[in-house]
Amino acid sequence: MIEPGDAVIGRWLTRVNATTLIESVRDRTVPGCLDLDSTRLAGYRARFPLLDPDTDLERVRVLGGRFIIPGDTEWPSQLDDLGDGRPVGLWVRGTGSLRLLALRSVAVVGARACTAYGAHVAGELAAQLAERGWVVVSGAAYGIDAAAHRGALAVGGMTLGVLACGVDMAYPPGNSELISRIAEQGLLISELPPGEHPNRFRFVLRNRVIAALTRGTVVVEAALRSGALSTARRARDLNRQTMGVAGPVTSELSAGVHALIRSGAATLVTDAAEVGELIGAIGDDLAPRHSGPVLPRDLLEPAVARVLEAVPATAEGAPVEQLAQRSGLPPDEVLQRLYELGSLGFVERFGAHWRLVRGA
Repeated sequence: MIEPGDAVIGRWLTRVNATTLIESVRDRTVPGCLDLDSTRLAGYRARFPLLDPDTDLERVRVLGGRFIIPGDTEWPSQLDDLGDGRPVGLWVRGTGSLRLLALRSVAVVGARACTAYGAHVAGELAAQLAERGWVVVSGAAYGIDAAAHRGALAVGGMTLGVLACGVDMAYPPGNSELISRIAEQGLLISELPPGEHPNRFRFVLRNRVIAALTRGTVVVEAALRSGALSTARRARDLNRQTMGVAGPVTSELSAGVHALIRSGAATLVTDAAEVGELIGAIGDDLAPRHSGPVLPRDLLEPAVARVLEAVPATAEGAPVEQLAQRSGLPPDEVLQRLYELGSLGFVERFGAHWRLVRGA
């Protein structure tokens, strides 16, 4: 009877149950407390001839699916953060428990017309997350969505596809095989009943479910005007972690992500470890610290390092007096430091001169 995210109906359902509401709309006996204007009422009633819930339930049952509502044991309570705009119910296709799978889930989203770089990063990131026990959630669209789903499936991980059409539909058609695999190995989710087709508004409304369902959202690639950014903004508004992957500064498909990070609305991440540190358990999902290699000469005391820098890279080397001039240290101290460097294998004595050890 309604489109997803109808906050008016959401408010009514906090006062009366769904059966009473449907009967009131059908019979035009809506209580005054619901404050329903005639135009909206006419719009709802216009859809009544199209409704056939018994057939919808049977169609999803044949597919091995079900319809869940708030209060069911499988209902993810984090969707309640959407307030009056939360889903009235969800059609679910697959065998896992949506509530349990969503407890440790992360959204990976991005551009449909992604670059090879974006597809590679999304697939690698999703695979790494799946190997760490995270459930990867996306929208089953072309581009980044498909790469994220495939990455999780490739390592035997769990992935959820949130659709903007019925769970019995394969949209986009080019992803029909992928959508079937998600249904077998993970879950397909939709607010729309079987047989419903997507449209532009339904994609945008679908994004709010992705944002609310997961503990955080990673945007891999997105232009300045992108549907993926709406998911990120929803996640931020819901106090979820919002993350972005940097791309080439010359790529328009990374401009939206860069703007998100620069504004402080998203945190830069480069791998699954960094994602897990932001959305995982405090102290348990820490990412390793990245640093360059530590060379032996990095561990030398400053005075010793100055003497080593003064030793020329020639076969004949240089006498102590010359090294003292170059290092700015007294000759006696230079000689002491040279013997220390000799013990460490950095330099060697060559007559009255000192030279670097080959390969040191």
